[in-house]
Amino acid sequence: MKRRDMLLGMGGLAGLAAVDALLGRGRARAAAPPPRAKACILVWLNGGPSHIDTFDPKPGTIAGGKFKAIPSRVDGLSLSEHLPELADVAQHLAVLRGMTSKEGNHDRAQHLLHTGYAPNPTVAYPSLGSWVGHELGDPSADLPHFVSIHGPSANAGFLGVQFNPYIVQNVKQPLANTDYAPGVNMVRFLKRKQALDALEDDFARRTGDPKVKGRRAVYARAIRMMYAPRLKAFDLTDEPEASARAYGDSDFGRGCLMARRLVEGGVRFVEVVLDGWDTHKDNFGRTRALMGALDPALSTLVKDLDARDLLSSTLVMCLGDFGRTPKISADEGRDHHPAAWSAVLAGGGVRGGVVVGATSDDGDKVVSRPTTVPELMATATTLLGIDPDKEYPTPLGRPISITDHGRVIAEIVA
Repeated sequence: MKRRDMLLGMGGLAGLAAVDALLGRGRARAAAPPPRAKACILVWLNGGPSHIDTFDPKPGTIAGGKFKAIPSRVDGLSLSEHLPELADVAQHLAVLRGMTSKEGNHDRAQHLLHTGYAPNPTVAYPSLGSWVGHELGDPSADLPHFVSIHGPSANAGFLGVQFNPYIVQNVKQPLANTDYAPGVNMVRFLKRKQALDALEDDFARRTGDPKVKGRRAVYARAIRMMYAPRLKAFDLTDEPEASARAYGDSDFGRGCLMARRLVEGGVRFVEVVLDGWDTHKDNFGRTRALMGALDPALSTLVKDLDARDLLSSTLVMCLGDFGRTPKISADEGRDHHPAAWSAVLAGGGVRGGVVVGATSDDGDKVVSRPTTVPELMATATTLLGIDPDKEYPTPLGRPISITDHGRVIAEIVA
């Protein structure tokens, strides 16, 4: 074959491959399910939970550690003995045991899991919560689109500060600065607002700073919140005692209860953080205590949403930075392990009672159906009715898609 003919042939094959890829992408989009979720609750296990000691137990092995495995309502799905209530609602859960990434540093992993992108100093990527607020939020809503409980979570990046999360650090005192300041009534407050508007107008005229628009949107949302009838969604004292008790006597449990109330009140994205999973020392004692908070809270959240006919329209995601090593240190700790870990999803169009992927006998590596973070993000956005490939320009004009070109995890889409 002549060199010219060979190059033409290769070009033709590349062209056919490109066409086939485009057609394949078109087929995938055409086959995508209609949006099922209206809201999302992210349960964030900060620090990186041990998959081996929670959702992917390895009983009878050295790596398996001190905990036993218990069966769940789903054949073939076992969980840690310290997650009995989650085992009892496993018919609603999709467990992704083949999650894998390359980010073993906390900051980088947390950025990846919140935005779908590895950190890049040239782009401030928006978090999933900010994208949901941007794409689905009502600009005139009186409650935030994105609430982070025990946050601070990741911010909105190049989308602007108006899509940053509203942060609740203390569930017992969730609403700071929603009343007038001492000595200020409505008339005085409105005069101050007019003065601020005049200053903003002058600053915008002189500088042309585009951030003025975002700042004004934040102020406007804050003022609407002050008068919002649905502000009671933050008030847990309205909740029956039995309901509150079911979530567990912990700030995390109360955070999950607040998340349900906020979604019920129209908030699009709520993140609830359970910190403490960076178990380099005393992994078993600390993980047992953390599961003692996680188990009643997450299982009750799923049951509560289901009982209120909200589970089908609310996507629940439970994940952390990464997994932890099969090797147990002299301090009875496990170290960072991004190569293999687990995530759990429920509701919002997720097929329950499903396990996707598998790790090796010691939990060290994924041996079946590896699942990437872009795939997880593409699945979440698709279930929420957001096109994962939709692009927006950064302030410098660079086009960035909402997710990093992942494919939907078809096994868990109902």
